[in-house]
This record gives sequence, structure tokens and C-alpha cells, in this order.
Amino acid sequence: MAGKPLRVLACGDVEGKFDMLFNRVQAVQKKSGEFDLLLCVGNFFGSTPEAEWEEYRTCAKKAPVPTYVLGANNPETVHYFPDVNGCELAENITYLGRKGIFSGTSGLQIAYLSGTESLSEPAPAYSFSSKDVSELKMSLLSTPKFKGVDILLTSPWPRGVGNFGNKPGEMDTKRCGSVLISNLATSLKPRYHFAALEKTHYERLPYRNHVVLQENAQHVSRFIALANVGNTSKKKYLYAFSILPMRSMDPAELVKQPQDVTENPYRKSGKEAHQPKRLSGAEEEPACQFFFDLSKQHGKKRPSDGKGGQHSQLKQPKKIHQPTGPCWFCLSSPEVEKHLVVSIGTHCYLALAKGGLSNDHVLILPIGHYQSVVELSSEAMEEIDKYKSALKKFFRSKGKRYVLFERNYRSQHLQLQVIPVPLNCCATEDIKESFILQAQEQEIELLEIPEHSDIKQIAQPGTPYFYVELDTGEKLFHRIKKKFPLQFGREVLASEAILNVPGRADWQQCTASRDEAEATAKAFREDFQPFDFSELQ
Repeated sequence: MAGKPLRVLACGDVEGKFDMLFNRVQAVQKKSGEFDLLLCVGNFFGSTPEAEWEEYRTCAKKAPVPTYVLGANNPETVHYFPDVNGCELAENITYLGRKGIFSGTSGLQIAYLSGTESLSEPAPAYSFSSKDVSELKMSLLSTPKFKGVDILLTSPWPRGVGNFGNKPGEMDTKRCGSVLISNLATSLKPRYHFAALEKTHYERLPYRNHVVLQENAQHVSRFIALANVGNTSKKKYLYAFSILPMRSMDPAELVKQPQDVTENPYRKSGKEAHQPKRLSGAEEEPACQFFFDLSKQHGKKRPSDGKGGQHSQLKQPKKIHQPTGPCWFCLSSPEVEKHLVVSIGTHCYLALAKGGLSNDHVLILPIGHYQSVVELSSEAMEEIDKYKSALKKFFRSKGKRYVLFERNYRSQHLQLQVIPVPLNCCATEDIKESFILQAQEQEIELLEIPEHSDIKQIAQPGTPYFYVELDTGEKLFHRIKKKFPLQFGREVLASEAILNVPGRADWQQCTASRDEAEATAKAFREDFQPFDFSELQ
């Protein structure tokens, strides 16, 4: 069957309901044509009486399609699987074994791992251990020019599979599933990964297996969790698809990226690998010492100035991030222009831009000293996302969309510039085109990156870059190698094609008096208040 796509069915927990499953398969085949394989993950046997299984074991009944199953997930069903290396259980029903690779004549490569994760060595007959995972990985990774497997079968979910992707209802993917399987999926790069046991259906958005702009493109992976056969909620337990074996595919076709592709949910480099050692709450960002009372004129600092108050006796924690000189944006700094602050969160704050392109041009800034987004803690990043969401709703209520950009070049404190653009002014596509055209005119390579990508996957700490994000999720990125025009982002947005205020491209030509700035900030603060999630207003 080389060169021809295989038609495959995958099924979740059967739990002994063999007639129900195979009757359903026959109905599907009658309607859609014959399938080549049926792959079963989760609990194949259940607590039901063995009479139904006996009919298949004794060949009184036969599975309508070659069926391959995983082994036991509990001690009660171990006796159904007499050979750990795999064996035929009944006509057309085969137990794959505890772990290994199944390769058919078509060249389709299926990796499988039976059981649930064990914390002890040796693992019980219904479990796998870290040693099992390592052996399975090595058997494949040692293969010359290994690119990945076509299909991976496991019973438990991989831990954290929902990261960067669509959420599986009420399931908490950060708590359920196996870390070892996450590790296995990272190494084996399956095009399809099926799992069960959670009694729900979840089809995650496809995720990439390479780092954008740093590695050559690779194929994407799709994770599908399937429910249990005959569940009363009518959740999907049978999944049909066609697949051409990887080795038979044109390389360019194999690595095509679908439009909804996301970051790899298991890759640590996006959120953790470039982070400094985990700090305590006080060390990480001493935000509680930088509150400003915005109800008072000029925003006076609350106790923590060394002259009294409940924090006056606390020893100052050692800070990892320190400015090299006076910083205009650290909220604890005497240089910060407090009258422009409009909202303070736990890790970040919002302030009007000095010399903004408009009266509602704002900055999202970390309270502590961080140079760029890629250096931020996960908590600060989550709060930035909250501010972006709040600003999107706020500006939409005013008939506007926002454009966000960051210039990590010749600046020592992260500034996320957020500029609203009237909806009737120009479309998102026009804004994106303006950035790309003006970049080309100045010989700047501005690349579009996937919507669900994480900037931390693209740039490492210390790398100079320019980054644009539209409120649709579309993103543009430029890695700065030599020089870069400092006002590029403002110049594009101030141009006739967008805001048509070319005279405001230079912020120094747009500064207002303190009284005017305070009045503008007060008006913005009051207007934004219904959308402000922070508790420290």
C-alpha cells in the first residue's frame, strides 16, 4: 500500500463493550468504505462479564477490521495480556505489547506505550517507568535521520498538553496526565498522538516541532483524546482519519504549517528555559513596596520609604534585575512620572505615553526592572495578557482597535507601546501592510510569525528585536543585527496610511504640560476603570 493513504480509526476506552464498538465500526465502514486499521487506547477490557469477550476469543465473533490494542492500566485486567511482547488475543485483535514500534508493509510507523505512569522501579505489569520511556526513545532516536513517528499511542494524556492551545473544557491539563509521556511526545514528534482514560474528547490545535526562525521547519503534531465507548454524554470515542506514511511524503508537503498551528506545549524554552532561578514572591518583583495612591494629587508614595509604616523594618531583598543608571520606568524610581500612571497591578502597571501619538496612547510596563518581554516571569506575562485583554475591550467600546509594539534596542526597561486606531480609519490588514512596506523601504526584514507563537520561543534574552502585535493576534518580528531607526513604530502609525499625524512621529515634539498630562491621565483613568481588573487602583 506504499504511496497510498491509509484509512485509520482510533478509539478510546472500550471497557469491554466490544459489540457496541464493532457494530459502530461496521456502520461507519458501510457508510464511508473500508478502513485499514483500528487502534484502541485506554482500557480495552473492563469490569463487565467475560461472556461477550469469550465470543471473540473463541472466534464466534470477529472484529470487522484489524484491531490493535494497548495493555492493562490496572491489576484487574493484567491477566488478559499473557505476553509482554505482544500477541494475538483473538482473530483480528492484537495486543501490541508494553512498549515498542509497529511498522506495517505500508511504512506507517506507530510507537506505543502501554499502562499508566509508575513512580517505582521495576514498574508493575500495568505501568511504565522512566526507564521504559528512555528505552523507547533511544530505539528510535538512534535511527539515522530520525524525523518522528506517524502515530503515538498511549493511554494517559501527556501533562501540560493544553499549554498555548485550546482548552479541553474543565480538564486541567497542568495537573492531569503523565510528565513522562510529555517527554516522550517531545522526542518522538508524532504526527498524531492518541490517548484516553479521562472519559472526554479533546482535539488540541496542531502544534509545531521546531523553533520559529531558529530551526528548519518540521511537521506538526496533533493530539486527540477520546472518550469511552457508549458514554451517556455522547462524547466522541471514535476518530477516523487518512494518513500517508511519513517516509512516502514529499518533504515540502510534510512540513506545511496549518493556519491554526501553535507553540509546542511541552517545550520549556518558551516559558522556563531562559528564566533565571525561581525566586520567592518578594525577591521576584517587590511590587508591594511600590504602591502609589492615585486618588491623591501627584500620586504620593505609600509607606515604604524608610520613614515608617509596616514595611519600614523589612530588609530590602537582593534584586537580580538592576538598572545600569536612572530608570524612568521602574515604579520605585524617583524619576518615574507618577502623574501618568493610570493603573497598577501586582507585577505590571499601565501609564499614558509621554508625548503619545494620541491622548489614549498607553504603555504596559513591568513594575520591576526587566529589559524585554523574553526576560519576564510567567506571572508578569500573565498580567500583561490581562492588560492587553482589558485594553482590547476598552478600545473596542470606543470604536477602535489597538496596535502593540516593543523595541528591545537602546532601551533598558521594557515598554509595550499600545496605540489605538479608529476602526473606520483602516483595516488590520492595511496596518500590517503599512509596517511591511515601510520596513522594505528601509531594508528591514520584518517577518510574520504564527498567531499562536510565543515571543520567548523566537528571541533569547539579550537579543535586540522589534516586535509588532495586532489585536487580531497577527504578529511581525525583526531581529536587530546592527542599527535600527528608534522611531520606526511611531513613524508607521503616524503616517498618512494610518493615523495621518506625521508631525507626531517624534515623541519629543508632542509633550504636553504637566497640568495637561494630569488632566488627560485622570480622564483616561476614569474611562478605563470599568475595564480595569487590578485590585490596586
